[in-house]
Amino acid sequence: MRVFAVALVVLVTGVRVSLAQQQQPAPADAQALAKQLANPISSLVSVPFQFNWDQGVGPGDDQRFTLNFQPVMPFTLNPKTNFIARVILPYLGQPSLGEGLEAASGFSDLLFEGFFSPAAPKGWIWGIGPALSLPIPAEATLGSGKWSFGPTAVALKQAGRWTYGALAFQLWSFAGDADRASVNQTFVQPFLSLGTASGVTFTLQSETTANWEAEDGEEWTIPINFLLTKVVKLGHRPMQIGGGAGYYVESPEGGPEWKIRTVITLLFPR
Repeated sequence: MRVFAVALVVLVTGVRVSLAQQQQPAPADAQALAKQLANPISSLVSVPFQFNWDQGVGPGDDQRFTLNFQPVMPFTLNPKTNFIARVILPYLGQPSLGEGLEAASGFSDLLFEGFFSPAAPKGWIWGIGPALSLPIPAEATLGSGKWSFGPTAVALKQAGRWTYGALAFQLWSFAGDADRASVNQTFVQPFLSLGTASGVTFTLQSETTANWEAEDGEEWTIPINFLLTKVVKLGHRPMQIGGGAGYYVESPEGGPEWKIRTVITLLFPR
């Protein structure tokens, strides 16, 4: 798995160097695209590929690799309302998580979020809708084994070059493998970003998870992540590239300690 991770680092680095040599978008276009990307429910079709390397996982303090494929697809329902569909499909390569458990790789649970949002919001931008998690992994250690459902919501404010807000959802299991633990999970993602005229964005955020079915003291996973991204062009196609790092201020036993992240986002302005 380490060789695979190193190969991905080399591949992504090569892509980033190549992109740096391509034509840059006009500053106004780059700034506008970066601002839309800072909004999780903007009217911009985007296809992010997010590469994560978590360090210190399992009893051997090993590395876990996660590739998140997470397209965002906005739809116009009527002149007053948009519907934004977000899908997150993770692919994991992880070490043994405990005695008697084998290392595993494959897809994890698929998450769908749908947000109903005003087409022309005034002040705060917001959206609310359903979240659904589908159990698709073949390996038990890669997913929950449960169908889960609940509400999701996002609220944010964009003032000048600043964007701040939070996205959250709650999932409860309602079907699936009867031998697996029930799902009662909260996810909260607060974020603060600063954009520049050249399309560079600095972001400080967290992707906090609370597993309310875990033992006392093992409920929380709280990373603090810093990311640097930039809008560029590959030929005539705009895209965003970047990366960053994160530190886990809290995680359950055997959970990660810190992470490295690289992201490539394909953009399809409407």
